[in-house]
Amino acid sequence: MWLDLREIIEVPGASVPFSAELDPAILQTPSITGFHGPVTAEGSVSNTAGLLRLKAQVAADMACLCDRCGAPFDRRKRLEVDAALSADMEDEDEATVFPLEGDGIDVSQVLETCFILETESKLLCRDSCRGICPACGKNLNDGPCGCQPPKDPRFAVLGQLLDIN
Repeated sequence: MWLDLREIIEVPGASVPFSAELDPAILQTPSITGFHGPVTAEGSVSNTAGLLRLKAQVAADMACLCDRCGAPFDRRKRLEVDAALSADMEDEDEATVFPLEGDGIDVSQVLETCFILETESKLLCRDSCRGICPACGKNLNDGPCGCQPPKDPRFAVLGQLLDIN
């Protein structure tokens, strides 16, 4: 969504409100398989003493796959975005500064970038997820599997000494 900022660039204290829907195809990852409804954002761009700031709230109801056990689960994500906008990127050292394109900016692109950067690298169905058994593939959250722990080959000779038969 293109937002024209000509009206506020030279007017300290001015702001432009916006609301947008983000593209779910851009936000999907291997762990985020889809979204329940649109990914929405509401906020404003304001001029504070010559500095343009984009502040917004992004809301998404996600369908996810657990990275540890592979089980599907739903997660609600609410993100507060606070990003600086600048026409002159040469002097900016801050990582969250986004360049203006002429007298405006693509708000969706800024919000999608912030959403991706703030998404966890591994999504778990719960903090205490135990994962799956590497031998039989059973989901250990449902209870223990029947597998015996593998024997350490370094102790194989000792096991032969204890074998009385």
